Amino acid sequence: MNDDRMRGDKLLCEVFKSPRIDEMYLYVDKREGVSRVPEPLLERFGKPVPSMTLILTADKRLGRAQAADVMAAIREKGFYLQMPPAKEEYLLDLYRTPTEARY
Repeated sequence: MNDDRMRGDKLLCEVFKSPRIDEMYLYVDKREGVSRVPEPLLERFGKPVPSMTLILTADKRLGRAQAADVMAAIREKGFYLQMPPAKEEYLLDLYRTPTEARY
């Protein structure tokens, strides 16, 4: 198998977590690191904290993303940003509830 085809099937990926935003992760090609991640995103993300390194294949199971989508984004843009999970609607209501008592 030639090198191009091998690269198409697998991707050595490094995952960083954000020190600023809980459950936000940045997936990048390990060979490139964060070199292709836009500066404004890195400023918001904070100093990337290494979380794990893994070999991605299109059929690999990931918690909140499709591996094929992650691989495509890394190849196209240089990174994949995993946002925190959406809050449950009833939890959002807690933030909307007035904090002062009304009688």
